[in-house]
Amino acid sequence: MRVMPFVQVLLLLVLAGYLLLVALENPQPVRLPLPFGRGEWLTGTGAAMGMFVVVGGAFVALLLLPLLWRQGWRRRHDRRERRALEGRLAATLQARLGALPTPGPVTEPARPEPVPATPDTP
Repeated sequence: MRVMPFVQVLLLLVLAGYLLLVALENPQPVRLPLPFGRGEWLTGTGAAMGMFVVVGGAFVALLLLPLLWRQGWRRRHDRRERRALEGRLAATLQARLGALPTPGPVTEPARPEPVPATPDTP
């Protein structure tokens, strides 16, 4: 199931608000087990909730990173393809314009010379 990125961020904010509420209502210390059974870590509820929020934020960032990476790659690829297509179109247009027969120099049709007016003699 694919969840939209803004939904993930919204979910993280809701969880952070809930954790803040829990931390404010329960001021007692929390015992967190250390990895590999090496004891416990005693910390306040607020610090534990803050750590969980940071870990959740890092997780959401790791979920969003591939989407952003793929979107950037797609944009670069589309831009590269568009430039190549425009280059091919420009080359085709130049080739077609070069293949058109060029007419010779344009000459105006010869105009008849005006006949000088002769004086009327009766």
